[in-house]
Amino acid sequence: MDVVVTGIGLISCLGSLTESWQQLQAWQSGIRLQQLFEDIPLYPLGLIGEIPAKLTDLTQLAVSAALEDARLTPPLPDCGVVIGSSRASQVAWEQFAKQMYVGRECLYLENWLETLPNQSAIATARQIGSTASVLAPMAACATGIWAIAQGVELIRQQKCDRVIAGAIEAPITPLTLAGFKQMGALATTGCYPFDKRREGLVLGEGGAVLVLESAKLALQRNAKIYGKILGFGLTCDATHLSAPAIDNLSASLAIKQCLERSNLTTSDIDYIHAHGTSTQLNDAREAALIEYLFPHGVAVSSTKGATGHTLGASGAIATAFSLMALKHQQLPPCVGLREPEFKLNLVTSPRQAEIRRAMCLCFGFGGQNAVMVMEKEPTRTRRLAISEAGGALRYDDGLRNETHPI
Repeated sequence: MDVVVTGIGLISCLGSLTESWQQLQAWQSGIRLQQLFEDIPLYPLGLIGEIPAKLTDLTQLAVSAALEDARLTPPLPDCGVVIGSSRASQVAWEQFAKQMYVGRECLYLENWLETLPNQSAIATARQIGSTASVLAPMAACATGIWAIAQGVELIRQQKCDRVIAGAIEAPITPLTLAGFKQMGALATTGCYPFDKRREGLVLGEGGAVLVLESAKLALQRNAKIYGKILGFGLTCDATHLSAPAIDNLSASLAIKQCLERSNLTTSDIDYIHAHGTSTQLNDAREAALIEYLFPHGVAVSSTKGATGHTLGASGAIATAFSLMALKHQQLPPCVGLREPEFKLNLVTSPRQAEIRRAMCLCFGFGGQNAVMVMEKEPTRTRRLAISEAGGALRYDDGLRNETHPI
């Protein structure tokens, strides 16, 4: 069963979906040097507002935008929900811990159930009035693609005909910043994916939510279609708590699984949205992987130089930008890249291109590898032709063929 994308809701430090895409094409970045916490020094951050955003607010905004884009109005009781987050409500738990540490007393945590990791998924189900399947995946930086993949499977298994899927992240907290700093993975000036001067990742907040529908349902309601999800691959290195495996075997397997499920070869891919975190280990490992599996010089870019690294939401945002690339037939640039270190066909400035299929790569802590491929919607045509037998009319809209007796 074909699964298509009929709506996208995205919010990042660049703005909404349309604003973010326009800023990308203008080679603009939403990353700014900021000091938000007195105990944490100045760092570049991808902040949406003046202060760190709330997960619940971002979720509601992204879901509302996706529904509006898809021309859908709640309640949607039969719509499945798959919304993930790798950090979830960490900011609330950090505040709880700080109060307990300072006050040295046991606190009554009001509404603590609403701070559990499934908060975004449950809030979305309430927002749209869903009584269908509700899932809340958590797989580090692979969360976004994993969530979309689960949504695709719900439709293919005929559990529902429509699913809202994606990931939201509000990761700018003292503990998150301190943790990445301690690991030596945090940038101090900016984000420069695949660049010789790259120094680490830049945290960003935001997320993306897709409206997934069976092709049949989308056609029945004459919905706008961004593209079709062809396949995905999900594997795990299972070697280290944070560092990726050096041999790339598990990551290669995820790509091969994705291509096999999509009935494609590497030469069928026209654009790769790389994970491109701007860290030494990830970019070197990912570049070697792409060079080995895609020797034909496929176009590659990462948009994290413009949005920052949104951790669990990064795969969902990458998928949204890839769908926009398919729609506009325009490659998004690798913002921040000036001196490439690797022999990749890196997109250093926005340009028009024939893009039929795009692939997204995500690699998370724990060696979690997630890959997804999507295809441009075929051009719809309307043709009526008398069959050879002379007794039927055929209707062909580019996605389906129907024969009707006369």
